[in-house]
Formats: sequence, structure tokens, C-alpha cells
Amino acid sequence: MGTNLTKYNFSVSREQREQISGHKGKVLWFTGLSGSGKSTLANALDEKLNSKKYNTYILDGDNVRMGLNKDLGFSPEDRKENIRRISEVAKLFADSGKIVMTAFISPYSKDRDEARKLIGDDFIEIFVNTPIEECIERDPKGLYKKALNGEIKGFTGIDAPYQEPQNAEIEISDKTINESVIFILNKLKI
Repeated sequence: MGTNLTKYNFSVSREQREQISGHKGKVLWFTGLSGSGKSTLANALDEKLNSKKYNTYILDGDNVRMGLNKDLGFSPEDRKENIRRISEVAKLFADSGKIVMTAFISPYSKDRDEARKLIGDDFIEIFVNTPIEECIERDPKGLYKKALNGEIKGFTGIDAPYQEPQNAEIEISDKTINESVIFILNKLKI
């Protein structure tokens, strides 16, 4: 960490930003295996919230890795740093009065716990609990096929672990996208 740093206290408060947004800032942390439907579900929820005039944004795993985190690979250390950075960014979005949805595999419980600790009460974990067999069958990016053929090493669910959340605020399984969106909105009381 750099030295000689002093936090600047800005004049406009979080409460003022939230007043303009018309709602509290939140972080909806979607986690699940590759192909589980995290991004699809976050996108559908974003459409619904946007239609209700909520101020939202999605931080998606692949999209963030093409920019902010393009210097990171998929080792456990790089995955940890990926989640640390996105936690910091998500916290800033929530502070700005946005409802930010993060769609990241985030395979390690410890990393998600650190995100929760950093973000605090604004953190809502949404476990998209899709069985690996279904994710392999869907395989929207062809990654499972490559991993099963040995072309990708350290692939979550194949030869790298995914530690399922034990206390997620919301768990999605056996629901259509529309049913899932309604379920999340009801849980969030939106």
C-alpha cells in the first residue's frame, strides 16, 4: 500500500446520492459455476429494475477481465485479486447510490467472505445453484468441453474447486429466468 496517502472527504454524501437515485445503493453478488446463468439472470434483473427506474449497473466477470483485470490469470492468487478488485469497485458503485450486480464465479468462500466484510450491509449474496451436469450440457462458451479434454487447466468445477455458499441471502435453483427475477425482487422487497 502506498505511503503518504490521506483520504479526501467529499462534500456530497452517500445519502444525497441515494436521494437522487431514489433508493439505497446495494451490491447483488451473483455466484455460481460457469454456465450457471449468473450473467443472464443479472441482465434480466437489470432490465426489470431499469424499467422500474432503479439506478443499476452490472459488473460481469468476462467483461471486467477484458479491461480492469486483464492482467490477471486464473491461479488461486489471481482469482483472489480479481475478487478483491471487484469488491472495491462494487463498494464504490453502492456508495454512489447504484444497485450494482456482480456476476463472477468467485469460487472461494474466503474471497466472498472478504467481499462481504469490505462491502458490509450492502452485500447480498445470490447463489445461482445450477448442477454442474447442467452447466456442462449448456456450455455456452465451450469451456467445459475444453476443460474436459485437458485444453484448459484449473477450470472451476472440473479440476479447480467451487466452494458453494453456505449462507447466501438468496439461492436460485430450478426456476426459469422470469421466476428467478420475481423471486429476487420479492426477497429484496422491490
